[in-house]
Amino acid sequence: MQRDHLRPLERAVLARLDEGMSLDEVAARFKMGPSHLERVISYTELPGRQGPPERAPGALRPLERRVLSWREQGLSHDEIGAMFRRSAAHVRRVEGLAYLRKGRHLLAG
Repeated sequence: MQRDHLRPLERAVLARLDEGMSLDEVAARFKMGPSHLERVISYTELPGRQGPPERAPGALRPLERRVLSWREQGLSHDEIGAMFRRSAAHVRRVEGLAYLRKGRHLLAG
C-alpha cells in the first residue's frame, strides 16, 4: 500500500499496526488514547489526502517574500524582527535562506 501522501504520524501508526502491535500498544507508544488513535487511522482513508502542493523551484514562502521586500525598502533586521516578535538573528536567517533558495533556483535553471 502506497503511503507517501500520509503524514509521518499516520505512516508510523500504520507501520506499527502492520507489524502486529495491538491498538492499545500503539496508542500507548504514541501517548494517545485508543479512540484518538482510531480517528487518526480513519483520517488516512479520507479522499483528497494528496499532501501539500509542490512549490515551484525557487518559490519563496510568504514570510521570506515579506522579509526581502522590507529589507529592500530599507528596514533593519531589528525592525522586522519586532514586527514578527522574533529576534534580528531570526530575520537574518530567514533572509539568508530566501537568498539561498533563490540562488539555487538560478543555478539549477
